[in-house]
Amino acid sequence: MTSLAWAADAAPATGPGGIASFLPLILIFVIFYFLLIRPQQKKVKEHQAFVAALKKGDKVVTNGGIHGEITGITDTVVTLEIADNVRIKVSRAHIAGAQGSTMAVEGGGESSQGGG
Repeated sequence: MTSLAWAADAAPATGPGGIASFLPLILIFVIFYFLLIRPQQKKVKEHQAFVAALKKGDKVVTNGGIHGEITGITDTVVTLEIADNVRIKVSRAHIAGAQGSTMAVEGGGESSQGGG
């Protein structure tokens, strides 16, 4: 009977220590940071710098795909001329990039497959 009492008091076998059990989780977070979070932050900073450097005469593309030339600019609004004597006002934050740049077309572009 005494052997049963000693067996009940024995501590269960434990695996690796505290930090070692969280190591895979920490490693996954570090990988996500360098592969997803950091590049996205870099892209946002580049876009903010581009929008801050806009000036009259720049040819740009909006997020909606409208191509135009900047004819007026304020802190929050850009006036684009999209055709002769046709001007629209667009929020400065909705300028996607310069015409013809990869920043403006990113992920889009023309398909090499023919339409039917």
